[in-house]
Amino acid sequence: MTEPGLTATLHGSETLGDRIMKVNHAGEQGAIAVYATQRWIARWRAPEMVAELTDFLAHEHRHRALFAAELAARGRARCRSYHLCALAGVTAGTVTGLMGRGAIAATTVAIERVVLHHLTLQLATLDGQDAAACATIRAIIAEEQEHHDCSAARLGAPKLLERIIDRAIASATRAVIWLGMRL
Repeated sequence: MTEPGLTATLHGSETLGDRIMKVNHAGEQGAIAVYATQRWIARWRAPEMVAELTDFLAHEHRHRALFAAELAARGRARCRSYHLCALAGVTAGTVTGLMGRGAIAATTVAIERVVLHHLTLQLATLDGQDAAACATIRAIIAEEQEHHDCSAARLGAPKLLERIIDRAIASATRAVIWLGMRL
């Protein structure tokens, strides 16, 4: 059974696996934009988080490269939402970076929770249909979970503002995924 979030508009000979690789690649571009922007601002607002954000950013660069390699192997171009994800990432990174440590952590928790759920759905949908896509997805899950868990531990019990950020960022992340699956 496919959850509505995995419904896609496919073009020409494009498969669901192709579309998922495109959307994941674009999503990694968005994550790079979030972490790069937050890291830059954290030097001033939350200097104790710079090393952690640097690690997260390195992971996301590797993830984007894995998806780019899979797209190249399939002969597919990147997703039409690629630049939108980058713009959304810079926007989210700027706003939450300026808000400081709690907002930065809440952003990561929200994004990674949505992403991990989506990756799990992708694996369930593609299992037995697209081994290469499944292998690429599996190659990033542990690091995405690490980002979530490190940030959740940093948060503790979220305050009101952090809960608002969580809802807004989670909704925006779901919307960008939804759009990418349909462009």
